Amino acid sequence: MRTDLHVHTRYSPDSDTSPADLVDRCVKVGLDCIAVTDHNTIEGAIEVRRIAPFTVIIGEEVASASGEIIGLFLNEAIPKGLTPLETVTLIRQQGGLVSIPHPYDRFRRSVITPQGIEEALPYVDVVEVFNSRNTLDADNRKAAELAEAHGLLTSGVSDAHTTMELGRTYVEMPEFDGTPEDFKRALAHGTIVARKTTPLIHVVTTLTKIRKRIFGRRRRR
Repeated sequence: MRTDLHVHTRYSPDSDTSPADLVDRCVKVGLDCIAVTDHNTIEGAIEVRRIAPFTVIIGEEVASASGEIIGLFLNEAIPKGLTPLETVTLIRQQGGLVSIPHPYDRFRRSVITPQGIEEALPYVDVVEVFNSRNTLDADNRKAAELAEAHGLLTSGVSDAHTTMELGRTYVEMPEFDGTPEDFKRALAHGTIVARKTTPLIHVVTTLTKIRKRIFGRRRRR
């Protein structure tokens, strides 16, 4: 399965991708499984799962008090603003998995702090060791060192906020039965296919965020 564990829809403030456009593009580029991880909501993930002909994992990129943490296989949204420990505890209470997104990207203000990593680490399942939107390769390498040091699963993700980013980075992994535990088994045998996205993509998402603040949040389709 070609699996991308970090993508966004218009339900994120910095994306304008409709669920229908997301699904269409995933089919076109051959993605078999995605985790929709909008900022502080699972609404987009639920909508995508309803219409997608492929596997969709309900996820959320949660803004904890110490930076972003991703929950996978969620049933309910996790509130933002909690401590990292509170955030990962609520994810685990749902039977979900904890992923740390772009932990060392020095150009994003939203990354989890070193103290946040330390607090969440006993509950972490996956670390993004390649995020297509990371500008510096050194930041991805540092994430890989974190995962290796603690024996954690690894993922490569597009972190797509636009359809043009989909299919650039993904994990080729065996099929799984839909449960978090079998997903972890499959991911452990995965291979990351990694291609960086131009740093100019951050300009696109910044402009999207500004436009949505001024003119409204969601383009319907």
